Amino acid sequence: MQAFQILDIKGFMEKLLIDSAFDHFLLSQAAVTTFCTFTIDGHFFNEYFSDSERPPQSYPLWSQVRPFCFSLIKGKRSPLEMKIVFRLSDANAGRLLSQNGIPLTEEDIEGLYLNIRYDGKGLTCITGTSLKLFTLDRTLELAWDRVTGLFLKRQGIPYEAL
Repeated sequence: MQAFQILDIKGFMEKLLIDSAFDHFLLSQAAVTTFCTFTIDGHFFNEYFSDSERPPQSYPLWSQVRPFCFSLIKGKRSPLEMKIVFRLSDANAGRLLSQNGIPLTEEDIEGLYLNIRYDGKGLTCITGTSLKLFTLDRTLELAWDRVTGLFLKRQGIPYEAL
């Protein structure tokens, strides 16, 4: 687990809510507090879709939900609080495993998460790793922490590692 204190909140929020920087992440859950709290459960309900429409993953892409979250936040006032939990897609998790020579499979991973928390004053991104099996090996966790830091740098998001 690695925490990243975001130094340019306005720039980060623009990349999150307007640009496509985070669009490849899956949305696990979100909560935005303005005049009340709006909560989004990112799990797809398969019964909503016909067989031909059913998405291949269990969660929506951020690009599908981003406009709704932006509509909750846009305006002159900042939200009082915001929490977003992103999940790395299975394909990208598999790529992370192979690029780092980690002897796990996609099926071994419950999820690789990026938790975004804004409390009205500061914004923090915290990585999380959940496995379906027990291991003392932290190679995957450390690789996910490193890749997340590289992602933030590539997006031009200044941060301080905590």
